[in-house]
Order: sequence, then structure tokens, then C-alpha cells
Amino acid sequence: MSVAGINVLVEETRARQAAAGAPLLAVSGVSTYYGSVAALRGVDLTVGEGEIVTLIGANGAGKSTLMMTIFGAPQARSGTITYAGQDITRLPTHAIARLGLAQSPEGRRVFPRMSVFENLQMGASLNGGRTFAPDLERVCGLFPRLKERLQQRAGTMSGGEQQMLAIGRALMSRPRLLLLDEPSLGLAPLVVKGIFDAIRDLNRTDGMTIFLVEQNAYHALKLAHRGYVLVNGRVTMSGTGRQLLDDPAVKAAYLEGGHGAAPGA
Repeated sequence: MSVAGINVLVEETRARQAAAGAPLLAVSGVSTYYGSVAALRGVDLTVGEGEIVTLIGANGAGKSTLMMTIFGAPQARSGTITYAGQDITRLPTHAIARLGLAQSPEGRRVFPRMSVFENLQMGASLNGGRTFAPDLERVCGLFPRLKERLQQRAGTMSGGEQQMLAIGRALMSRPRLLLLDEPSLGLAPLVVKGIFDAIRDLNRTDGMTIFLVEQNAYHALKLAHRGYVLVNGRVTMSGTGRQLLDDPAVKAAYLEGGHGAAPGA
């Protein structure tokens, strides 16, 4: 399908979705395998327009696999993924990106030999760079450190600066849904606070819909409107961010040293 055709489809499905009150993203009964090993087992979750929804869980629970499955690599073996009223389960990654989804993957994955400016140009390439100047201004306003380092090679920056760049690069495509995979991983507490403040600002100021995968359960649930708990590839709990923060099982497993059994394990 051409870019123009995809854009028309997006507008049509957006109108249908608004009329029906359907979630922007719906994951229904999704199972994903690596060879014969099940990484996701019948996962169900939704993300509504304008929400911040978080997915928490321990290492190896399948959080990053779900994020990658939504983006088409790997593809789900069963179940459906619907975005803006369209089934995207079998679409290739590049087609999904053109529908208005953007991802900041785990581990940052910037282009280390390219400058900060060139990394941001790569993010803008999805919409042809038509709004590059205002988008660059917005990203630099959100992360002033990037403005100071536009000509610096990305690989020479600190981990926190690279995370800012990874999020900024995703924002350059003007996404309707932003997927953030472990944005606080390996960062100092002060940097983590800045990252989460930026995520909050994106949602409150721009109304951006955000699906956040995080190990830092406290910060993620405090920020999110709703959350899900993933254990061994299955969703075992869901609720508002406050409900999950106050849940004794969640506290024991994720908020008080992580010594309790994971909920539903």
C-alpha cells in the first residue's frame, strides 16, 4: 500500500474509532514464540487515546517481547493486535511505523557514528521531513541537552543523553502512539526523574498516547493512568496506577525489594 493510501486509511479508521469509543491499541489473546518456546501466552490489554498505560514485570517476563510483537518483529503466532481500528497483526514493521506508531527500544540503540542531528533526521524520515524544523524545536525544548550536542556523535554521549536522543528520534515522526521500552534502564536517579518528567509533559501538554514498559514499577505506576502486570508471559493483574501501587502483592514483588512472589505466579 502507498503512503498516501495508508494516510487515507488512518483518517478513516480514526473517525470510526472515535465514533465507537474503541481503544487506540488493543492486544487480544496474543501469543508469541521463539522457536518452540512461548514468550507471550494469550496476552490481553488495551491503550486508550490520551492515556499513559504501563506494563511492569520482572526480567524475562516478556515485556520487551510484547513491545516488539506490537511492532511486527517477531509477529504473533496467535491472537490479534488492532491499532486505530485496523488489524496490524501481520503487517511488516515499516508499514506499522507509517500508521503513526513510534518506538524507543530497550537499550537506546542510537546510531553511534552519526551526530545527534543526523539521528533526529532519521526519525523525521518517516514523514518526509515536512515538519522537521518545528519538530526539532519541540524535541530540543523537551530535552535541552540535545540542543547543546546537535553536532556531537551519538556514541560519545552519556547513557542518559542517548536515552533522550532515542525518545527524541521517535518523536520526530510525530507519532500518535509512542512505545517506550525500559527508558530508565541503567540510568542515574536524577536522569530517570528527568525522563519521566518529559513523558508526563508529552502526555499532559501534547495529549500523546504512551505505552510504557518499565522495570521501575514505582515511577511507572505513579505516572500511568492504568497498568498491567506481566508474569511469565501472561497478564496476571490490571488496574489504575494507584490501585496497583497500593496492591499488597505488587508491593511485595516490585516495590519493597522485590522479595515477594510475583502476582499470579
